[in-house]
Amino acid sequence: MKIEPTNPEPPRDCPLCPRLVAYRRVNQDGEPHWFNGPAPSFGDPGARLLIVGLAPGRKGANRTGRPFTGDYAGELLYSTLLKFGFARGIYRARPDDGLTLIDCMVSNAVRCAPPQNKTLPIEEATCRAFLEARIKALPNLTAIVVLGDVARKNVLKALGAPGNSAAPGHGVETDVGRYRIFSSYHCSRLNTNTGRLTTPMFEAVFVAVRARLDGGA
Repeated sequence: MKIEPTNPEPPRDCPLCPRLVAYRRVNQDGEPHWFNGPAPSFGDPGARLLIVGLAPGRKGANRTGRPFTGDYAGELLYSTLLKFGFARGIYRARPDDGLTLIDCMVSNAVRCAPPQNKTLPIEEATCRAFLEARIKALPNLTAIVVLGDVARKNVLKALGAPGNSAAPGHGVETDVGRYRIFSSYHCSRLNTNTGRLTTPMFEAVFVAVRARLDGGA
């Protein structure tokens, strides 16, 4: 279903993806005190940096209602943002921890948790309208960090470019219009446990982002 949202965040009871709605209801039945809905973007509306992941984890953002909050990926992501001056406060893996993002916003290509952490192409295409609106709603945006290959392809498509128009791989940078796309492996426990992504590798992406934003390179 092609939609043209005026709001960059889906409604709390977004009905657009039947499989994700059904999974949401399963989680609502089993864990009624969880957030169980489209996890809204989190951060600074004046941000120059947008970070885009794939989708909320069932026990992460689907539980807490804040992107990358409550699972391991958030520990690495937010500690890195704190280190590089994109966040202030202390990350305690809950949405009321007082953490504030500075010049940065965090979102996902698909806003609802998918079964087995795997989205379908139709779900990505449907939710992409919100990603497009989210990008357009950030007037100062110039840098986008994409976490994983699916996020990379969806951001490229949201910008009107082919999904294969940028080479995959960690540390790859691609310019699309006025935006520079910084590709990173996803900061999941799987990737860090296997050594596919190390903390220095992840931080190197943000060294490049900081250089871009501070120096305009």
